[in-house]
Amino acid sequence: MNQNWIIIGASSAMARAFARKAASEGARLLLTGRDMADLDAMSADLRLRGAPSADTLAYDSRKRDTFGPIVDWAAAQDGAVNVALFASSMPEQADIDADPDLANGCIQDGLSGPADLLLQLAPVMEAREAGRVIGISSVAGDRGRVGNYVYGATKAGFTTFLAGFRNRMGRKGVHVMTVKPGFVDTAMTWGLDGLFLVAAPEDVAERLWAAVHKGRNVIYVPGFWFLIMLIIRHVPEPIFKKLSI
Repeated sequence: MNQNWIIIGASSAMARAFARKAASEGARLLLTGRDMADLDAMSADLRLRGAPSADTLAYDSRKRDTFGPIVDWAAAQDGAVNVALFASSMPEQADIDADPDLANGCIQDGLSGPADLLLQLAPVMEAREAGRVIGISSVAGDRGRVGNYVYGATKAGFTTFLAGFRNRMGRKGVHVMTVKPGFVDTAMTWGLDGLFLVAAPEDVAERLWAAVHKGRNVIYVPGFWFLIMLIIRHVPEPIFKKLSI
């Protein structure tokens, strides 16, 4: 069966590493995002790495008219259609506090836009009774923290959406995996204070590829973040409210 991967937000460091992994496995690719010049350069690189094809399309979570061409591309492919969603944004919480309008863009980029696109792709995938979805959430969604509660709320919502979507799609042979990264060396984390044990995007991509093909439902990357967040979730609320994390 032909392997097709749609990469949403393909210019991110994690997405770029995942696309390279998929190309090395002989997958046909669709790269989507806002920076078309970057996507075109990626496309040429990925074909050299083994991808039979690497098409590009514009995607903007805040512009719903960019979703239709992606759905049309999926419908035109032979074989299973797989989707990996990396698109998101993380404004500084202090900036959102000063300008609440910034919250809307964060929610569109990380929750409402990706959810809308997946709902449009669902009939195509269900009709073929095959395919995989990788949804990138975050450990930030496991508990609201003063330092990034809007971003965390977005990721909590996306985690819940993916759980329900997994229930729906699994009945038609489509597997949905939720990924909760901790600190990964990407543009979203560059320059942030207090980072530790930062994972390389290439290591994350290898983990994603292996886990989704094993049918994992929810994973933390790196895996030790499961234990870290288990502790954080169980800190009593009166104590947690006093923590500056």
